[in-house]
Amino acid sequence: MERAVRELWAESRDLLGLGSASPDDTATTASAVPRADLPPTPLAFLRDHVSPGRPLIISAAATHHWPASSLWATASYLTDALRSTAVSLHLTPDGRADALAPHPHAGRPSSKCFASAHVRRVDFPAAIELIRGSDPAAGLVAYAQQQDDCLRGEYAAVAGDVDAHVPWASEALGCLPEAVNLWIGNAHSVTSFHKDHYDNIYAVVSGEKHFLLLPPTEHHRLYVRDYPAAHYLPEEDAGGEHQQLRLKLEMDEPGRIVPWSSVDPCPGSPEEMAAQASAFPLYFDGPAPIRCTVRAGEMLYLPSMWFHHVSQSPGPNGLTIAVNYWYDMQFDIKHAYFNFLRSLEIGDFSSGKSGFLEGDPEEKND
Repeated sequence: MERAVRELWAESRDLLGLGSASPDDTATTASAVPRADLPPTPLAFLRDHVSPGRPLIISAAATHHWPASSLWATASYLTDALRSTAVSLHLTPDGRADALAPHPHAGRPSSKCFASAHVRRVDFPAAIELIRGSDPAAGLVAYAQQQDDCLRGEYAAVAGDVDAHVPWASEALGCLPEAVNLWIGNAHSVTSFHKDHYDNIYAVVSGEKHFLLLPPTEHHRLYVRDYPAAHYLPEEDAGGEHQQLRLKLEMDEPGRIVPWSSVDPCPGSPEEMAAQASAFPLYFDGPAPIRCTVRAGEMLYLPSMWFHHVSQSPGPNGLTIAVNYWYDMQFDIKHAYFNFLRSLEIGDFSSGKSGFLEGDPEEKND
């Protein structure tokens, strides 16, 4: 079974024209995602990308007409436009919200839990100050990443600076986006591997987003397992002095379980890399993840069910700003095929144990 699944990884990448490079072949993987100089026609987009589930990067021609392209890159425009607006700011000690963290109970040092950010309502100017000053060394990283159609909600005052939807995508997909979200962070916010039940059009306005991508066929490589849920809370309320916040991790009560990827593709030390490679060989010994960078003005089409890990670099304004459009996925034969594939058991190289029959990871952030 393991050999058959490995062959499937290579064949599915070849079918999509994405290659199946070795883990060390970063030059090939860096150029694997197709690029278009102009937005596609709805027919071409549906035929060449939506139907086969093939990512696409569109050049800045897709957003050059947005007022946001020039206005949001300035240091003061958003702060002035949203000066009296309270927004939801997600706070973590290390920039890793909705990710695995060490279990907070002292008696379980080797255990992991799924940690969610502490969310605090903050006036927008204070939020930007916190984001700019975020640093894991200080124990506080802030990220504006509310995922509830926030551009048309909290940030409605500036929603008119971008298109309300992506016309060629809306026509191809036969619907308008269910949610349009705004993301503002700095280099310290990282999103762990996950998948979404949405077709995603992701537009970067300032800075760059760096994606590691895996097709749905490579589900087994991420070792999705059940983890107990936890959340960050302030150790003590600093009376409005947000910079003084110290966060602690507490388990959810009542308890709940979250299926999540066990793999950290970017360990912080050679020792951690060795431990990851030993524990999760299907990821580290398999074909390299597909890498792409989405620059200011560009759009990425990310098909539903694709796994993605995201890091970012700020623009000249010190911020990474992006807007994404979530379109409901079709629960068609591709979804049935993924569920069938996920049910297959393949061996774990490191322990000889069989694979896992997992539930769906929850949709999370970028």
